[in-house]
Amino acid sequence: MADTQSMEEKKEILKQWLSGSHNIVFFGGAGVSTESNIPDFRGVDGLYRQKYRYPPETILSRTFYESHTDEFFDFYRDKMLFPEAKPNAAHLALAKLEQAGRCKAVITQNIDGLHQAAGSRKVLELHGSVLRNFCLCCGRFHGIEEILSSRGIPRCECGGVIKPDVVLYEEGLDEAVLQEAVRCVRAADVLIIGGTSLTVYPAAGLIDYYRGNKLVLINKSATGMDSQADLLIAGPVSLLHECLPQE
Repeated sequence: MADTQSMEEKKEILKQWLSGSHNIVFFGGAGVSTESNIPDFRGVDGLYRQKYRYPPETILSRTFYESHTDEFFDFYRDKMLFPEAKPNAAHLALAKLEQAGRCKAVITQNIDGLHQAAGSRKVLELHGSVLRNFCLCCGRFHGIEEILSSRGIPRCECGGVIKPDVVLYEEGLDEAVLQEAVRCVRAADVLIIGGTSLTVYPAAGLIDYYRGNKLVLINKSATGMDSQADLLIAGPVSLLHECLPQE
């Protein structure tokens, strides 16, 4: 779509596309949750440099987890867990679209569980979830509360170290989840990509599997995929809520 269109015109087009589809797939990143006061950690700001000796990308790697486990968990508890966060308008809009039989899947790079908290049921978590934690020795499940209340390296009753069920840098994505995401994108009528810079692979490569002609890209800043969008909207993902069809 031409960028000469106004925001209101673009919203109206999106509303028409949502109203006319029963096979919508949404693929989102950190920008979906920033309106729930969960920050994007891709950059390293001054505060991090003062408190931590390494950038977030280093701390959140498998190598660092194994070699500096105590420092990993100091950062993880301080900067990755937001138990008070609530779903925002974007999460709620997607849940409503699913309940209306329109949205077939939410594919997310986020690990906060807010899509499920909003009511979405078909959520493909490419990078796992902070709500799930498992003992590396016995496999026992541990909730987020146990991680938050622990000190130092969290351990299971058996003595094993507990690891969050999140995909760290240097780790591969769950193949079954990724393949299901590919299947959903390939079959989608409308594909909405929101709140992601589309720079993290292999997740960003999902756009290549879309075969339709209603690719919606919603992001506050420009991405390298903007030219591929059939509808390009510069703004917050929460504007989806303004475009919901009347049921």
